[in-house]
Amino acid sequence: MQKQQATLEERIDRGLQARKAVKRGAHEHPGKCDRDPILLLQSNSEGRVSRLVPLRYARMLASPFAFFRGSAILQAHDLSGTPDSGIYFQICGDSHLSNFGGFATPERNLIFDVNDFDETHPGPWEWDLKRLCASFGVAGRHLGHGDPAAEEMAYTAARTYQQYMAEYAQMGELEVWYEQITFERLLEQSRSAEGRKIVKEGIAKADRRSSEELLPKLGVLDNGQWKIRDAPPAVFHIHSNTTLFDEVDDWVQLGGPEALMKKLYKEYVGTIAPSHRQLLERFSLHDMAFKVVGVGSVGTRCLVALLMDDQGKPLFMQIKEARDSVLAPYVKSKSPLQHQGRRVVDGQRMMQASSDIFLGWSTGPSGRHFYFRQLRDMKVSAQVDLYDTERLKGYARACGWVLARAHARAGGMAAEVSGYIGKSDSMATALARYAMAYADQVDIDYDAFSKACRSGRLQARTEADYAADFSV
Repeated sequence: MQKQQATLEERIDRGLQARKAVKRGAHEHPGKCDRDPILLLQSNSEGRVSRLVPLRYARMLASPFAFFRGSAILQAHDLSGTPDSGIYFQICGDSHLSNFGGFATPERNLIFDVNDFDETHPGPWEWDLKRLCASFGVAGRHLGHGDPAAEEMAYTAARTYQQYMAEYAQMGELEVWYEQITFERLLEQSRSAEGRKIVKEGIAKADRRSSEELLPKLGVLDNGQWKIRDAPPAVFHIHSNTTLFDEVDDWVQLGGPEALMKKLYKEYVGTIAPSHRQLLERFSLHDMAFKVVGVGSVGTRCLVALLMDDQGKPLFMQIKEARDSVLAPYVKSKSPLQHQGRRVVDGQRMMQASSDIFLGWSTGPSGRHFYFRQLRDMKVSAQVDLYDTERLKGYARACGWVLARAHARAGGMAAEVSGYIGKSDSMATALARYAMAYADQVDIDYDAFSKACRSGRLQARTEADYAADFSV
């Protein structure tokens, strides 16, 4: 059946009508924050590798921004008490400033994009933009730039999102779908010599980040077979004396990594293109180990597999557990997908301008859901703790641009969103105020979290604490 097409003006008007129901100024409200943050964090830790949960908390203790990164469930809960435009589509779910970065497309172009989709889910587009703006409020404050500068960073991210969403509203669907924000475009858009220097440094760094470069750091050659080097708690073999798994864990009960990989691999290869499957068959598995990643993901099951081709060239694959999105209990819209790995993969393919050729999903023993991707493929991230105020404002512009592109592609509703935001700075001003109000809430929650760790209500252990367990 032929779809009834609405005109651009009609679609923009839908956004205008939504604005009448929920005014833009309403978005400055921080949300439903009357809750116990410790109980929510504990619920979010359920089902993780129990001996790694203290490491998660220790990493979150590093700073209020680290806490913000690891506590996405708190903001999801709080956002459920805020008004929204009623314009829903696939969103990232965790679009804070550290979840943007550079990576290579299959054509080997270096692009800047959203790079974490563990929490992707259908939802209000504002939630992504609010998490992005709040991340600049929190980071700007606690990196010592001061509240006025932090608020300006949040405003810049929102205003840039508005600018580019208006541009995408005028573009055809295929134009939006093919849109890529390359590092060359970032270079052209940089407003200062210092900004151009950062982009050029990112390009140079990306060229060096590959599986070949990672091999001597993570692996060791043992009688012609490459093995992944144990470095607990960050990297360890599940079936070894350095394991952090309990003896009763179902993965330990498998008796070895072969059964685990066989179960995971069988379903996974059916989720990637036949040509990529044939390419993968040219590699052989040498080793597989557990690898702790990030802040919020610590304690979830995450493996790294080392494969080699006939020329001795490596391929590192990451196999990461996909749990229910933190948004799931709080959004009105529901995901049509029951497999959490597929939810992540489909969301990533919808939102990213170009995705990893080996991106796919699988079901492991005990029914846990996973997704596969390359561990390192020219991936780079911004060192925001080293940025001055102007650099961070430039980074806010880049993130706002990327998020607008991702939303325009995933939702096909750029005109509606643009119509809602309008041309004035009312939305950007409201979101900048929201960012600082939520930064205040993060300070309150971080203080409660710190006290819980000091009192013993929560246990926090650093990498050094774990390493001492294995020292002689």
